[in-house]
Amino acid sequence: MDWTPFSFIVVNLARQIRAGEITFSGVNSTLPMLACLLAKQAYDFDFTYINVAGGVEPQPVTVPLSSSDPAIVHGSPAIFANQDFYDLCARGGLDLVYLGCAQIDAEGRTNVSAIGSWENPRVRLPGGGGAAVMLPTAKRVVTWRTDHSPRALVEKLDFVTAVGHMTALITPLAVFIREPVPGSRFRLESYHPATTIGHITSHTGFRFDATHAQPAIPMTAHEHTALVALDAGAKFSAAVNG
Repeated sequence: MDWTPFSFIVVNLARQIRAGEITFSGVNSTLPMLACLLAKQAYDFDFTYINVAGGVEPQPVTVPLSSSDPAIVHGSPAIFANQDFYDLCARGGLDLVYLGCAQIDAEGRTNVSAIGSWENPRVRLPGGGGAAVMLPTAKRVVTWRTDHSPRALVEKLDFVTAVGHMTALITPLAVFIREPVPGSRFRLESYHPATTIGHITSHTGFRFDATHAQPAIPMTAHEHTALVALDAGAKFSAAVNG
């Protein structure tokens, strides 16, 4: 049950979920989708899971590669249209939302718009999608990066797409958390036991407090069993672990 990059991200994403919450995973969010399905199997509390494909409390027969695949709505007692979950979030009805990003800074602001200058970018990104709506209106937002590098974790964004209630950032090396209030910065909460705080510091573009950081709590037997079942054939872990 040793940590791998894949298991570290998925399990620590799942550990952000709290009892009784309404939780949402967005587009291109396969790892949060797996985290929500893992939490349903591994934890002894109830929460409501909604996904971007429209499924409410889905029970998929097989886990699709894409978080937008219609297969992820199988078994849902209700189907939400896009405007339904955006409206729910805007009214304060989503407790936890998983949103991806290309860049993130220490204050939890995200960039999914452009790398380089806006007028002449090196890379034009897909754009904010629901981020500009959901990041400021969800009670808590969690993001992740499969790479932990100064290119993605930056002190200054190339473009600010969205600002709001970001509370956690998960990478293969670290779990950063922050209070969802203006001006609050990420602090290192826990890290992969095989790495060091010094290594994390050298691979992070923004400054952070590591005063109370500890090695991550090992996977439980329930978490490990659920993850193995969800990743039958290692189709997901192979893509992340390399």
